[in-house]
This record gives sequence, C-alpha cells and structure tokens, in this order.
Amino acid sequence: MDYEKPVVCVLDASTYVGFWILKGLLGKGYTVHAAIQRNGSESEIEKKIIEMEKVEEERLSVFTVDVLDYHSILLALKGCSGLFCCLDSPDGYDEKLVDWEVRGAINVVEACAQTDSIEKIVFTSSLTAAIWRENISSEDDIDERSWSNQEFCRKLKLWQPLAKTLSEQAAWALAMDRMLNMVSINSGLVLGPGVTQQNPLSTMSYLNGAAQMYENGVLACVDVNFLADVHSRAFEDRSTCGRYFCFNQIVNTEKEAVKLAQCLSPLISLPPTYECQGSEVHAEKLRTKKLNKLVDDTACY
Repeated sequence: MDYEKPVVCVLDASTYVGFWILKGLLGKGYTVHAAIQRNGSESEIEKKIIEMEKVEEERLSVFTVDVLDYHSILLALKGCSGLFCCLDSPDGYDEKLVDWEVRGAINVVEACAQTDSIEKIVFTSSLTAAIWRENISSEDDIDERSWSNQEFCRKLKLWQPLAKTLSEQAAWALAMDRMLNMVSINSGLVLGPGVTQQNPLSTMSYLNGAAQMYENGVLACVDVNFLADVHSRAFEDRSTCGRYFCFNQIVNTEKEAVKLAQCLSPLISLPPTYECQGSEVHAEKLRTKKLNKLVDDTACY
C-alpha cells in the first residue's frame, strides 16, 4: 500500500517549468501549495492553475507571493515538507532582474530555514550557470563542478546566465550555512507543449549566445515532462545531493540545430531557402553521470 504523499510547495508555480512540476506532483498524488507571483495581468498559466484548484480543491491550494516579501513566502510554506523553487523571469532578463532573482533566492531559502516542516529544497537552476567562461573552447568536460564566470557574463551582457549563477550560488551558500537539505537541477533549454507562446522571452534569454554554445558542444535541451519528473525523483530519493545537470539531448550537429530552430518557430526562423548540409559535428562537452544514476530505471531516455 502506497504511503501518503507529503505536502509540498512549488514557487513560482506560474513559471513554465513550475507549472509542469506542479502538474507532475499532482499526478503522483502530492498535496501542493502553488505559490504564484502576480506580475500585472493574469497569465494563461495562472488561469490554468486557478481552474485546477477548483478541480483539485482538496490537494491544491494557491498562494500569492512576492519573493521580496519574506512573510508571504512563509505563509505559502506553512505545513510543507518540501519546496520546489523555480524562479524565472517571464519578461526575459536584464541587469536589474539579476539582482531581483538573487534576492528572491535568498529570501526563499531563508524562509525555509525559519520553518519547522521543510525537509528538502529542490532548486531549479540552469546549465547556463555552468557553461560560460573565457576558455570554454579549450576545456574537455563540463560537469556539476563547473560554474559560469561572473565577469565574463557581465562583459558579454549574458544576464540570464549571470542571474542563474549568482542566485544558485547564493542559495547554496545560505542552505549550507543554515544546514538545509538542498539539491539543484541545472536544466538545459526547456522544450515542451506551448513553450513558444507561454515562455518566449525566457527561452530567448537562454539562447543569448546560442551560436557559441552550439560550437562548443554545450547547447543542450530538455523535455519539460522529463525535467518535472527529475525534480520529483530528486525530492523522493534520500541519497540525492549537490547539483544535477538535466538534459535529453546535446545539439551538436547542423541537422539538430535546424530541427531545434524549427521547433522554436516563430521565435527562431531560418531563411526560406535554407538547406541543411549536415556535415558539421561538434564534440559534446557536457557530462551527466549523476543524472543517469538518478533516472536509471526510467524509460524517458
């Protein structure tokens, strides 16, 4: 007989990734606090969550939070044993939003430290927090020990990688200081149903510098359903620790690059007469030994 699933919180559940994590957790029988940040008019994802609450009224509660308001976070976390923290800017990234995400991550982790019930934090980060540095072309492998160089990101105005790097590092520093159990999932470019309509600016922020990522074998993608499943597995598996790179595919051939562009149309468009030559292959540099161990018994690959 299956044990009763604990109560968990997803913050921000109105982000593209947060919504799919929320759906996955409900599908597995969890009771979920969906913490939503209101940014002006109600988004399509927010409307879906409100409708879901009417159907799942016993297992889904919606909270409005401001990640810069510590007390609103505490209210959403009350009674929860786990937090899935997936901060993201639906409006894309600039220099000001870097500071917002860092401050938000600190507030969220500190709020977890002030609760008696939180047993584990699953922190959504990005591969872009690991791949950007001056000498990327000369490195053999990039794994969970790698971090993007902050000054390099600032020099190239790579605001999304800078936000993900600084916010994840701040979260790790505070989690270790407060002796919290935390793991991070460093996601590739997220693909899935309606991503070009529901997550366009965040997607384009990830792809800033896509040509360099592609040429250096570090442009990777992940299906949002697989990503959501990895989050729940990371929460449920007591042996998980540290960072986990998460992707389904590395885009390192011309054919795969064209396929990605077509998948992200109309965000990315190819010239009408473009023909794929298919001869170019770049060496893969990303390694996912930890992820493979975590999902060893899944059929997703």
